[in-house]
Amino acid sequence: MAWIITKYLITAAVVVAVSELAKRSDKLGGLLAALPLVTFLALIWLYVEKQPQEKIASHAWYTFWYVVPTLPMFLAFPWLLPRLGFGLTLLASAVITVVCFGLFALAVRPLGIDLLP
Repeated sequence: MAWIITKYLITAAVVVAVSELAKRSDKLGGLLAALPLVTFLALIWLYVEKQPQEKIASHAWYTFWYVVPTLPMFLAFPWLLPRLGFGLTLLASAVITVVCFGLFALAVRPLGIDLLP
């Protein structure tokens, strides 16, 4: 149980650090947020918990493919925010991400990449 609490605290600290840095500097906050810190932590947790290398490698592989369809949201969000307000922009961003993910999953399926469970 102590291990799970430690994982939560370290992972939460990363999120808090990003949001605190973003308050002081948009650019540095964005840079820190863009780094794959959560993925690094997940890979570390999998390694420390003695998961097979294939599982760790597979996690990194799928993370790459799941990140790609989220990118349009980062372009749409700043454009939508002054037009829709924060709440509706978050909702629209979620919808954009889901739609992009579905289309992207269909587009890469012929390449032998199955992203849908």
